[in-house]
Amino acid sequence: MSASLLRRGLELLEAPGQREAPLGLQPERDGPGAAGAVRRKRAAPQGGRNKATVKGRVVKSAIEEYHKKKPVNHLTANLKYMLKGRFVANKAITEQVLAQNRGRKSKDQPPKKEEKKKPEGTVFTEEDFRKFEREYFGRP
Repeated sequence: MSASLLRRGLELLEAPGQREAPLGLQPERDGPGAAGAVRRKRAAPQGGRNKATVKGRVVKSAIEEYHKKKPVNHLTANLKYMLKGRFVANKAITEQVLAQNRGRKSKDQPPKKEEKKKPEGTVFTEEDFRKFEREYFGRP
């Protein structure tokens, strides 16, 4: 193990206040590693407040955060809003919008409505029948 590694290990184990030696006991550093030592000494933490934290930050409780992010049911308010309006859309327009939003698969298509057939009625009226009887059978 080199002397510099041993020295660094001892520096880490020392208490922060004991780091600076008295002026007469400090070794003189004029060698090639003097610049690195000065840089390390400047970067060493001197204690005090952590500057990475935000000033005036308040710790919030987890319960308040949960209630703030909890989903809210807006159904009643939306229903009141929708029923309050008097405007009713045209049925053709609503059918067109629903058709656009439907998928192309057969399972997405609504069942086809069968058109009701009107009962077949006669074209002739009662008077036409009476008139035909008179002409054909010769009755008055």
